[in-house]
Amino acid sequence: MGEIGGKVVGVELRRVGRAGRITLNKPKALNALDRDMALAIEGALTGWMDDETVDVIVIDAAGDKAFCAGGDIAALYHEGKAGRFDPARRFFADEYRLNRMIARYPKPYVAFIDGIVMGGGVGLSAHGDLAIVTERSMVAMPECAIGLIPDVGGTLVLAQAPGRLGEFLGLTGFRMTAADAIFAGFADRYMPVAKIEGAIARLEKTGDPAVLEDLFEAPPAGELSGLQADVDRFFAADDAAAILAALEADDSPFAARTAGVIRRGSPLSVAVTLDLIRAARADPVIETSLAREYRYTYRSQSDGDFLEGTRAAVIDKDKTPHWPIARIEDLPPQRVAAMLAPLGEDDLTF
Repeated sequence: MGEIGGKVVGVELRRVGRAGRITLNKPKALNALDRDMALAIEGALTGWMDDETVDVIVIDAAGDKAFCAGGDIAALYHEGKAGRFDPARRFFADEYRLNRMIARYPKPYVAFIDGIVMGGGVGLSAHGDLAIVTERSMVAMPECAIGLIPDVGGTLVLAQAPGRLGEFLGLTGFRMTAADAIFAGFADRYMPVAKIEGAIARLEKTGDPAVLEDLFEAPPAGELSGLQADVDRFFAADDAAAILAALEADDSPFAARTAGVIRRGSPLSVAVTLDLIRAARADPVIETSLAREYRYTYRSQSDGDFLEGTRAAVIDKDKTPHWPIARIEDLPPQRVAAMLAPLGEDDLTF
């Protein structure tokens, strides 16, 4: 399955010139990542690691709507509803090991993240050496809305964003434009879509990301930098309940809008996400961030809010999740601690 050049539904792997090429190819499904795709990409990266003919890794995606809109959560929902939790646990573990490989990869890893980039798409791009956004890019980590958490090492990326932007982005799922994604550290440079084909050709010919320098441009203005002062003021509070209390005591449009978004998310996911981002800020190591995230995602179907959140957003599409604990103020700290407790022999290792 992981053989270079082998066929796996959803991803094309090949060597072109000096480049190892990865193209996500499920455009009708917004290039959603599944376990077979993750294992195939890991296999290709493993093979290219010691291949002296490969100097650079280039990942892109088919279609003009999405680089990767995340994992195939509908499939995980149906498995979870049937009481089959192992497939999701295997998927998350394999996906996170791939994220770690990308972060530690010894050769330049260049991602062209055109279109929607969420969840698993962040894991395939933000940990590399060069993530390139376009005028069509929309980057977000909206997992709290479906009872999950920003994972794939996303809590580490969020933790390293300026000020308290990580807390804001993680709790609200704010949709970042190209400029916002660069400002927050989810991407590095901006390139118009029209230049991508030529850029990839240069990489295939030379294997050297430096040849792209004259193709980069300044992105259109974003919104995040202008929100920094408000974000830092509200999101420095001790816990999620305190953040909400501060937002709801304020009469600004930003505060009202932001509080409303957080209220709609899973209280459990919101509280856990806040803890994980702050843990990653104190311990900014990809392996430990992924291991902490895995403790939640391992339990997300059996003990978390994932099934209800996915039902409301993807299955029934009624946009009205009925969370087991409806308000953050009523969430016992023990619930958060239990979701993040060590898994013993099931803890994620690398």
